[in-house]
Amino acid sequence: MLIPFSMKNCFQLLCNLKVPTAGFKNTVKSGLILQSISNDVYQNLAVEDWIHDHVNLEGKPVLFLWRNSPSVVIGRHQNPWQECNLNLMREEGIKLARRRSGGGTVYHDMGNINLTFFTTKKKYNRMENLKLVVKALNAIQPQLDVQATKRCDLLLDGQFKISGTASKIGRTTAYHHCTLLCSTNRTFLSSLLKSPYQGIKSNATASIPSVVKNLLEKDPTLTCEVLMNAIAAEYAAYHQIDNHINLINPTDETLFPGINNKAKELQSWEWIYGKTPKFSINTSFNVLYGQSYLEIKIVIDIKNGRIEICNIEAPDHWLPLEICDKLKAGFIGSKFCPIETTMLTSILHKTCPKDDELHSKWNILCEKIKGIM
Repeated sequence: MLIPFSMKNCFQLLCNLKVPTAGFKNTVKSGLILQSISNDVYQNLAVEDWIHDHVNLEGKPVLFLWRNSPSVVIGRHQNPWQECNLNLMREEGIKLARRRSGGGTVYHDMGNINLTFFTTKKKYNRMENLKLVVKALNAIQPQLDVQATKRCDLLLDGQFKISGTASKIGRTTAYHHCTLLCSTNRTFLSSLLKSPYQGIKSNATASIPSVVKNLLEKDPTLTCEVLMNAIAAEYAAYHQIDNHINLINPTDETLFPGINNKAKELQSWEWIYGKTPKFSINTSFNVLYGQSYLEIKIVIDIKNGRIEICNIEAPDHWLPLEICDKLKAGFIGSKFCPIETTMLTSILHKTCPKDDELHSKWNILCEKIKGIM
């Protein structure tokens, strides 16, 4: 049963004296099931942060159901250049987000359900949550062969991954979140989660590729709504709470004071790219010169998302050394992103305003470098 999350049915999950109590009037004795009315990845991730930071979960576990418009979500300690096709994402308007939990990279769309299980640190139990999901699936389709693995994935028919897991464990609270593939765009999933970039050297956490399948491909009656209702019912029965799915607006500051600042931080360049563990790129490419090709070698070290060291080796007769040095110096300290490289190219053009041949070579070089960003 879906009910709006209004001031009349607000709960008191209170908040460790960290936030005003105006949004939560009535005490809830057990647990709660929430569902976001937003499909914005940053807003929904902000709800996770807010509940983790502010809610007293002692004896009051929370299940949060949410879905996002097309987006790619990387783990806390991952490298987006290593994990996904950023150029394709920009072309398709796909958002990139970095979550607070660890784990691997996932593709979200309206056919991929997200489940977040909030508990105290003492009650944190990923396998218990996954067994609950399996029980819910079997309740609506007893013939489904779904099993939880030691890595806390869910496998369909012993081989197709339909759910991956990640978690965040705080000082007193914890959450475990997982996906559930219902009817996701598998073509987008496979193409977006495939990095085209060569020569990356990084100690960042790497994702483990898996063969996936949608539950809807197995049984056309297993829609997202059916699955969410079944999981909510199983959760309510397990925790002996009312089977009410409370609809929430993640932008409502009266319910979640300060939540919009959390969402703003999650979509900032400094968080998404700047938190990438230090890495380097060692690559090369060819440029046409007369009737033959010349090799250009590039070595770039990136720290906090910004270029720390940049070495460009180009034949001196194609690009004079002093010009190459000027280009390298311009890159140092800049963000490792196409927009800043375009701005740098414009600035360099102004230093030699009448040299069209040099402009052309700068453009070629910068376009090649933008291709690895």
